[in-house]
Amino acid sequence: MEASGNEFFRQATIRLCSSLEIEKEMFNCLSYLRNYLPAREMLLIIFDPIPGLIHNLARVSLEGIGKPFRSKSLSEEAICRINYDTATWQEVKILDRLELHPAGWILYDHVNLSMTSMMYISLVIEGKILGSMVFLADGRGMFKREHADLISQLREPFTIAVSNALRYRELTKLKDILDAENQDLTRELRYVTEDDIVGADFGLRQVMEMVRQVASLKSPVLLLGETGVGKEVIANAIHYASPRRERPLVKVNCGAIPESLMDSELFGHERGAFTGAIAQKKGRFERADKGSIFLDEVAELPPSIQVRLLRVLQNGEIERVGGAETIPVDIRVIAATHRNLEEMVRNGNFREDLWFRLNIFPIMIPPLRNRQGDIPNLIRHFMEKKARELKIHTPPPMSAQVLERLKEYHWPGNVRELENLVERELIKSRGTNGNRFMTFEHFRWPRRSGPAWGAPEDNGNFLTMDEAMTHHIQLALEQTKGKIYGSDGAAALLGINPNTLRSRMKKLGIFPPGSQNRRRLREGAVRG
Repeated sequence: MEASGNEFFRQATIRLCSSLEIEKEMFNCLSYLRNYLPAREMLLIIFDPIPGLIHNLARVSLEGIGKPFRSKSLSEEAICRINYDTATWQEVKILDRLELHPAGWILYDHVNLSMTSMMYISLVIEGKILGSMVFLADGRGMFKREHADLISQLREPFTIAVSNALRYRELTKLKDILDAENQDLTRELRYVTEDDIVGADFGLRQVMEMVRQVASLKSPVLLLGETGVGKEVIANAIHYASPRRERPLVKVNCGAIPESLMDSELFGHERGAFTGAIAQKKGRFERADKGSIFLDEVAELPPSIQVRLLRVLQNGEIERVGGAETIPVDIRVIAATHRNLEEMVRNGNFREDLWFRLNIFPIMIPPLRNRQGDIPNLIRHFMEKKARELKIHTPPPMSAQVLERLKEYHWPGNVRELENLVERELIKSRGTNGNRFMTFEHFRWPRRSGPAWGAPEDNGNFLTMDEAMTHHIQLALEQTKGKIYGSDGAAALLGINPNTLRSRMKKLGIFPPGSQNRRRLREGAVRG
């Protein structure tokens, strides 16, 4: 079909402006250009000079929108030719022997080079090359000079459409990031306003008093305590009791980010700072501006990041990776760790100057074993919370005896372990009648106070096997009040057959507590 210059330009431009999504623009344009060109496929190639990469940003064919091929690196010679050979920017290039041309290797795993013709037009904006719009056709010698002349008319519409689409894509990504941050913030606000800190008036009373003292200030806070004690909950309390409560609280698990990505995640990067950095990105510190940042497991930070964190604390400024501009940030740093930072400083694993900056106001959160009075309230809180999540209308009751046994446990996993235990028991209770008590039958119950297994006596000798077995059976009988049979009997607690337990008790001369039980055992021995 012959083309009238003005009409061709107008119709092609209308289709290029038909959408802000570059794939749709290209497909609409190719559907029109097929009347004038033998092209079956159209590619948008973006040139990224700093890392030396070629990105296939969009790919369409007459059948529809396809999946772009992966980014590829360029040689230094190719980068120089693209950057400085400005005379070729104005030409529409036709390549019939792709297998002999350097540009062909970009498509070697995408098309049959020996049976494909290629034509491309460079896209230039503000004196810099943005990339190319590429047309592919089956067979050699398919593109002619008249095809190149037609496409040359569309250089400006192509460039403007691609530039607008790239900006739209970047804005969409930034909006998604902002929406995600707002959702996180909303969840945190809901968590703080709906869920009071359990134990604030009892086991955590001193901690909450320190939170009230420091919340209104800008000083860094260091939260110390074992894993699972609730350091993140206290960080929430500090932030949302502060004047920064309307600004974001950005949380970072320093131990979960690979060291190679730590710089970029925390401080952001400029476009082209490294391979794959196709757009500018704000880091966690920049996103926390005017708010707070919670650095969980701060002891896991590598030395290079410790230096940059020290600069944030001292000067309130950062630099993005690959950038030269100093960016001021106004943030409140809340750090947390379960490790002994003072010991790490002595061993040379943590910077002493950073330790001094973080240790201005340390808060030690006590482990759950030192807060036994909070356990009933914590269990009640987790039962209500998990019952809502699991859609259990009426959670099963729990006996006072079971509660007392839970209070005796040393809780190495602290509050997190208790929460998981309650959730597991509620899951097991689903589908049963409402009269079933929470028994925690698969829980490893604590032993009563007394000499530990195999602990040496004052003379340094270990218990014999019979002595250790006697002691262990006596503990089980005490906890079950002498009951041997049944799901709550000593045999079930020890995981053996009741008759086997009776036989061992007889052999070891063990009698259950209470004269009635002792008499029954003797009578059984006489009958035996």
